[in-house]
Amino acid sequence: MGVRVGIDFGTSNSGVAIYQGDKVHVLPIDSKNIVPEVVKTILYITQDFRHIIGQEAVELYYKQNINRQRRFVRKWTGEIDYRGADLHYVRDIYVYVDELQPGRLLQFIKTALRSEKYQGTQVFERYYNLSDIISAYLFELKQRAESLLGEEIEGVTLGRPVKFSNDKETDNKAQDTLLQAALEAGFKQVDFELEPVAAALYYELSLHKPQNVLIFDFGGGTLDLTTMRLGDRQHRKVYASGGIGIAGSDFDQAIIEKRMLSHFGKGLVQHDPEILKLIQAVPDWAGLPELSTPRAKAELERAIQAGEAPVRLKALEALIFNDLAFSFYNMVEATKIALSSQGAVIASLKEKDLDLWELYTRSQFEKDIREHSEQIEQVLMDTVTASGLEPGQIDAVVKTGGSSNIPMFSDMLGRVFGADKVKASDVFNSVTAGLAIKAYQVS
Repeated sequence: MGVRVGIDFGTSNSGVAIYQGDKVHVLPIDSKNIVPEVVKTILYITQDFRHIIGQEAVELYYKQNINRQRRFVRKWTGEIDYRGADLHYVRDIYVYVDELQPGRLLQFIKTALRSEKYQGTQVFERYYNLSDIISAYLFELKQRAESLLGEEIEGVTLGRPVKFSNDKETDNKAQDTLLQAALEAGFKQVDFELEPVAAALYYELSLHKPQNVLIFDFGGGTLDLTTMRLGDRQHRKVYASGGIGIAGSDFDQAIIEKRMLSHFGKGLVQHDPEILKLIQAVPDWAGLPELSTPRAKAELERAIQAGEAPVRLKALEALIFNDLAFSFYNMVEATKIALSSQGAVIASLKEKDLDLWELYTRSQFEKDIREHSEQIEQVLMDTVTASGLEPGQIDAVVKTGGSSNIPMFSDMLGRVFGADKVKASDVFNSVTAGLAIKAYQVS
């Protein structure tokens, strides 16, 4: 008979755990990662349609893509049959494709569930809708977990944010897409638990008496909040839940928009719509890799020859056409993480035709995300109000998720509830562990 596991399908990282009534076992799902129990939520699709995840996907991407050659060829993709009034014509559709492209790297997959517009993407000859992408990732996760456990996994409890979106239809669609993807990946039974509730179930294992607890689950894609009565399993109670679609990836985007775009021509290029469009696309993790077209190349070469900020546009050209987008986004994220323990960081990336250097301070970062932090504090206070409790009646505030380590948010929690009440849980695995507990309870 198959077993049941908990899976935290995260924006930046994912994990798999099993609980059988005594101890939670978070599986070392990625042997190539520094922390094997954490696997990056990254999918690499090769030209022969192999699906590779985690650190292995990152390493193969770097090996096959950075500074590689390109060769664009004109390829027929279909035709348009137009009929209207007395007019009828058939028109062939061609696109330019890079026939030397060895694979496509897809990251921030979960973030796409929050989008009302994102449907999927073309990967070589196949179109992958969002469910296909997530299913491919979950299938590889399932295969690795089964190999470690030595038995089939039949059921899964998947985590989900309190809100994928404020729009109820988009929120429902997101969970339906995740459900469909899990079933397509081979899970026979699928249920869901709110991610902060899962973190609460894990924290509860450490309690010896009842507490009113606020879970502050702040990861790469969303902030999720839950106030609960824990410690007496017969009288466990959820007072209120809340959340907002702001988190680590939004902070990365703010850093790029406010500090990095000048390195690619922002402020120097004024009256060239085509080039401005390319510059403004730099923060878009999904769209930037697809800008490497012959037309974009020609526009950049034209502007460089015309003397429009040639050094900065040469850097933009390198970013797009030397497949440096992933390295760039990793550098920005690493800069943000470093500011949690340092007052200032040098953000730098030196690759072929790209030499980026920027001194960035924690105070600058806090200024850049000030608008987000104000929204976050409002959601925090709204959730506490909805619980019917006063801040002084909260016995513990449990932080989890990578973004919960950002000092300004730790300071915010200390200011509202008292620094002695703020507890740091396992940043990457508490939700995974809690989902395993819920999976055991369901089974």
